Amino acid sequence: MELKSVRLEFPEGTNIIIGQTHFIKTMPKSRFGIAFCEASGACLIRCEGNDEELKSVAVQNAEAIAAGHAFVMVLADAYPINVLNAIKQCPEVCSIFCATANPVEVVVAESSQGRGILGVIDGFPPKGVEGEADIRWRKELLRKIGYKIS
Repeated sequence: MELKSVRLEFPEGTNIIIGQTHFIKTMPKSRFGIAFCEASGACLIRCEGNDEELKSVAVQNAEAIAAGHAFVMVLADAYPINVLNAIKQCPEVCSIFCATANPVEVVVAESSQGRGILGVIDGFPPKGVEGEADIRWRKELLRKIGYKIS
């Protein structure tokens, strides 16, 4: 078995969600592209979305990962937190590896049968512990994106 790190590429100002699912679904009210790697039958990468550029980016990243039942969603005009619970509630979705705008590397294991996602490297390691100013910034951001009201 060989371990590989696959760096994903997606446009600045977009977010990416990586997960594992049994089938492909669509999502309303935001710009998105989603690509899904079939693990049986024709073993094609299936794609959907309402933005051709984001569909293309999703397909490119799915091709790079090339792991059965993996999906890649590239999202614009919405934050993952706005749609993540809806995605997790899809009966076909098995797991979510990340939902981020950070640089992402997907750790993939490859055997003679195929490939599987072991996990992701999302962003960078911590540089310290937040202080009072950092806490204020975090709470303001959460209010701005509609995640925290008070």
